[in-house]
Amino acid sequence: MSDISKAARLSVAPMMDWTDRHCRHLHRLLSRRALLYTEMVTAPAVIHGDRDKLLGFGVAEHPVALQLGGSDPEELRTAARLGAERGYDEINLNCGCPSDRVQSGAFGAVLMTRPELVAECCAEMIAASPVEVTVKCRIGVDDQEPEEVLPRFLETVAASGVSRFTIHARKAWLQGLSPKENRDVPPLDYDLVLRMKRAFPHLHLSVNGGIGTLKEAEGFLDAGLDGVMIGRVAYHAPADILCDADRRIWGEGAQTRAEEAVRDMLPYIEAHLAAGGRLHQVTRHMLGLFAGRPGARGWRRVLSEGASRPGAGPELVLEALARVEDLQQAA
Repeated sequence: MSDISKAARLSVAPMMDWTDRHCRHLHRLLSRRALLYTEMVTAPAVIHGDRDKLLGFGVAEHPVALQLGGSDPEELRTAARLGAERGYDEINLNCGCPSDRVQSGAFGAVLMTRPELVAECCAEMIAASPVEVTVKCRIGVDDQEPEEVLPRFLETVAASGVSRFTIHARKAWLQGLSPKENRDVPPLDYDLVLRMKRAFPHLHLSVNGGIGTLKEAEGFLDAGLDGVMIGRVAYHAPADILCDADRRIWGEGAQTRAEEAVRDMLPYIEAHLAAGGRLHQVTRHMLGLFAGRPGARGWRRVLSEGASRPGAGPELVLEALARVEDLQQAA
């Protein structure tokens, strides 16, 4: 098994406006092993846009995957090559996002209806990329029957050379539900994903959708799946998912501490400010770091109220951290 496949035992989902490079740097301080994903970026944007902004990431983020959106094989071939040249460890094709923007561009979850096109796109990406090409998909869309659609999708796309899939265990409804509702309303069908692993034992399959604890992740791994991808909980309460992940999922290392991660973020924050950035651009991803712990409210309040002010810097982060540590010592 490759190093990137081992890392995929636990991954943090690509999430628009959330999993930017600042978020990923924080998550990497919490877990050395978890696979991290970029926000989805479209192939045309990669080709024609500001590549430093769209594709830039820090060396400390490895292992890190680039998620691409698109449906044009030639565009995806070029974007995959550019991503690989930047040093990403994996190139992932989004076949699960249900937003209006991706529907109008005929990609994302729409591609669940066109497995042959997905296979063509992936074949072109594989030909251009020296790093692994993977796919993130749904179990189906709209009135499709997942029991019929998903195995055909996996078989067709796997024939192009893709051997690793992440399956969001919900349908996507392209009409009638918002993207937010598509993350909650369609029922989860974890059993179908488990059946796909039994039907395709040669494929590396990860499950995504509604998973909220490390214990749940361990349960899916024990049940035979190769990986688990966690989204919103890993963002809103990252310490709960990532601080003990290396020890429990990979059997190595010790549990990290959120307080240590905050202090380890300070040089990164200083470099970001020195380059002309603003404090809130980084700290907005840190608000949930102490979720459920004494001092969490004070931590969030100090950062929320102060990080956008002109001149705000690392001292504000230390002030917020002191609120947490004072309450912990008093407990």
